[in-house]
Amino acid sequence: MNAPRTPRPARKKPDSAIPAKVVEPREKASLHPRNRHQGRYDFPALIKTTPELAKFVIINPYGKESIDFASPDAVRVFNRALLKSFYGIAHWDIPADYLCPPVPGRADYVHFLADLLASVNDGEIPRGAPVKVLDIGMGANCVYPLIGYSDYRWHFLGSEIDPTAVAAAKAIVQSNGLNKAIQLRQQSNPKHILLGLLEPGERFDLTMCNPPFHASMDEATKGSERKWRALGRADPKRKLPVLNFGGQSAELWCEGGEARFVTQLIAESAHFQHKVLWFSTLVSKASNLPAIQTALKKAGVLESQVVEMSQGQKQSRFVAWTFQTKSEQQVWRERWARKS
Repeated sequence: MNAPRTPRPARKKPDSAIPAKVVEPREKASLHPRNRHQGRYDFPALIKTTPELAKFVIINPYGKESIDFASPDAVRVFNRALLKSFYGIAHWDIPADYLCPPVPGRADYVHFLADLLASVNDGEIPRGAPVKVLDIGMGANCVYPLIGYSDYRWHFLGSEIDPTAVAAAKAIVQSNGLNKAIQLRQQSNPKHILLGLLEPGERFDLTMCNPPFHASMDEATKGSERKWRALGRADPKRKLPVLNFGGQSAELWCEGGEARFVTQLIAESAHFQHKVLWFSTLVSKASNLPAIQTALKKAGVLESQVVEMSQGQKQSRFVAWTFQTKSEQQVWRERWARKS
């Protein structure tokens, strides 16, 4: 029999004369341990490397230096500063209205994929040119290859259907002297993802993808409007961007939305079972996971994982899958030792 619980004393009402303290949200909480973006941003240091950032720095409601994340120009210059300060990317720019992704979250995906490779390599992360990564839908920003090469010296192939994005990414790669490490290829058939993309003899240790989230441009626009309202930015005197972090149609939506894109990617991946060790893709909506798990089973995947990630208030995840047995995975790892 449980002992009777002592009743709690009545809660004391706060003194109305004392103003409520603003509780500062946890910034970039739970980033991967190897993520370079732990803690608060050092704006003086960022401005030292990228002086143009100075005009975009504001003081947020918590009395801390920040930038206005509702301003596409501010976000673009901020990303430029982060990539230069943390990854040595001297030249980085994207065309107006193209997706400008948050760098810390993108870095997390890369680090967790490194852990995935380590899991089949006795806990050691394979590094250098022997590791080949396919970035599906790299975008104009080319951010995954830039981070992956800087942190692990992996070599990348970035695929993209938008010729303007390919040209922008190519300019970034060339201006930073990364032509040998990062190759670009346009997918000529927009109805396909992997089919018709890979060349005979090509092998990839990883694929990664940030798929279109929405099923229509209208849905994408409404999603951004909800985000601005949630952030308390619905100021009628101020012109806000239509889309969060920008983005072209192919970057933001596709017929059937994220679930349709990812299930198609899984179906196409079955044609390349022995060309890729681990396939992966971000999944923004947890509600899409059941359909994705069904697609994995239908494709005959032997092993899959859902890896949860967290950046501050934002929860995200990626799904990874392989068609290779454990013994085949062990044979595959010999590629890293043999070529290093």
